Amino acid sequence: MSQKKNALFFLFQFVAIFAFAQNINLSGLTLNYKSNPIGIDTSSIRFGWKINSDVKQTMQKSYEIRVAHTENDLISGKNLIWNTGKVESDQSVHVIYRGPKLMAKQRYFWQVKVTDKNKNTSAWSAVQFFETGMLNPSNWAAVWIESATTTDGKVCPAPIFARQFELTKTIKSARLYITSHGLYEAMLNGKRVGDQYFTPGWTSYHKRLQYQTYDVTPLLKTGNNETFVTVGDGWYRGNLEFNNKRNTYGKEVGLLYQLEATYTDGSVAMINSDGTWKVSFDGPIKKSDIYNGETFDAQLVKASTDLKSASWKAVKVAGYNKDNLVAPVGPAVTKHENIAPIKVFKTPKGETVADFGQNLVGWVKLSLHGAKGDTITVNHAEVLDQQGNFYTDNLRAAKQENKYVLTGAKEDVVEPHFTFQGFRYVKISGYKRPLDQRNLTAIAIYSDMKPTGEFSSSNALVNQLQSNIQWGQKGNFLDVPTDCPQRDERLGWTGDAQVFFNTAAFNMDVAGFFSKWLLDLSVDQHENGNVPVVIPDCRSKTNAGSAGWGDVATIIPYNYYQAYGDKDLLARQYNSMKAWVGYIKSISKDNLWNSGPHYGDWLFYTMADDRDGKAALTDKFLIAQIFYAASTQNVIDAAKAR
Repeated sequence: MSQKKNALFFLFQFVAIFAFAQNINLSGLTLNYKSNPIGIDTSSIRFGWKINSDVKQTMQKSYEIRVAHTENDLISGKNLIWNTGKVESDQSVHVIYRGPKLMAKQRYFWQVKVTDKNKNTSAWSAVQFFETGMLNPSNWAAVWIESATTTDGKVCPAPIFARQFELTKTIKSARLYITSHGLYEAMLNGKRVGDQYFTPGWTSYHKRLQYQTYDVTPLLKTGNNETFVTVGDGWYRGNLEFNNKRNTYGKEVGLLYQLEATYTDGSVAMINSDGTWKVSFDGPIKKSDIYNGETFDAQLVKASTDLKSASWKAVKVAGYNKDNLVAPVGPAVTKHENIAPIKVFKTPKGETVADFGQNLVGWVKLSLHGAKGDTITVNHAEVLDQQGNFYTDNLRAAKQENKYVLTGAKEDVVEPHFTFQGFRYVKISGYKRPLDQRNLTAIAIYSDMKPTGEFSSSNALVNQLQSNIQWGQKGNFLDVPTDCPQRDERLGWTGDAQVFFNTAAFNMDVAGFFSKWLLDLSVDQHENGNVPVVIPDCRSKTNAGSAGWGDVATIIPYNYYQAYGDKDLLARQYNSMKAWVGYIKSISKDNLWNSGPHYGDWLFYTMADDRDGKAALTDKFLIAQIFYAASTQNVIDAAKAR
């Protein structure tokens, strides 16, 4: 062999050895689409991870997962609860836990390591954990409490539930398990519990009511403690749907609260909602409503925590069962972008308006100095009219109006708690000083979905379109996929959701978001398989069965499977999918779906003022037949895949 060939031979060997002997490591570890979750259900526990390598086309050949009660046991490999051993598989998502039955309210630790096709083995991953929640109703020692004063569902101040308690030993850890009829905000020793908003979320409450689990260890202390929980009307009994319809799920708000503090000696102190709690309607939130906004009197903040006040009354113990309580599977609603106004100006009508330069959903935080008792009114709008004036006619009955009563302090920082607005512009009334851009901050609020895809081009208009799509998703993905976030119709319209699902999945991680929503679709589906046009179904089972809307029952589950490879969800929704197609078949004649109410081509273009869709160019029954065929194929494909 010549020297040149010899050198090339050894160079090739070196490159080959270098290429195949690379270090690989793991990241992006998840359990049920979440990182280190607490308070989870155990009906299906699935692990996932990502492989990192500098070598292209590195493929996993095998994995090994181990689970233990303690971190020390996990690292040492001793006293393991479950160890898969080496499993020959390239699966790195939705790997199902098949170990012994897990206990309620316990923390477990896990790790994974993998080997690739080139026989490189990773180190054990960083230690991960998960914590189980309430696994059956008997885990709840707390009872539901309400105000003893009946409000009969009328608009009233948001009640505050309160309790003082003593913890006598050194605290090792503490968990708060909490839910409400209405929306809650909990405080412990003067600090807000968690960073979640609009909890417990919007579900089909009587069938599925979520509770949240919080690690509140840092908020407690040995000695005297106190907790306050404010409960707003929210979706439970506030205005919902058109014409300010109230009390959809109930007339009285309530609280279920279970705090468990574990001492360093292993004993546990429990503080539960019961008849010893107090309630007051003299808090700062004088009224709150998702559509109409909130009135907040900052003068009452300090007084509302004085438990010696005569305003505190005994609570009533309510007899609700806990069979409908479930752990959340979707992401929480949290704060995201903070946006400063691009200008503050006077309209032709002389009104003071701030322009944030971006249509968003959330609210405006104000930092103001005014006289004691001054009332500031904030109205929200998406556009100005042709003359440049503030325009709200498109909101219909939704007021989108927040009011704040100032304390006279050097600076009052105020924001709402149980409402959200869709807006680009805000009108400020009642402020007697010059309004500065620094006085306002818009805060975008939506479900905590991580970006998964991005798109940009050399065309500015196309880039702006993509930006609009992303912001439209953020604004309409606040716990449920809504049709609009501003007027009096912020409902989970099924047709809108199924059309947008694939785009949503390209933009953001919507796996948990839609997994949660599809559970409500299943429980709100009629016994005959018919599907409501909004989920959760707050319309008294009316307007169900429309082609393209009801077909969400098959379209999203199968598209979800294609996007995430999640056979577990496909199997879970399969009966719902079959039931919908069965319903269509039951009302069809010779397999032709030519009956029933349909919205048809709802967004067709016409110059006519046609609000019932009669002028649509495409026949509604033709559309129905196409969806019938598509849903049937989805069920066939799902049966093969699962």
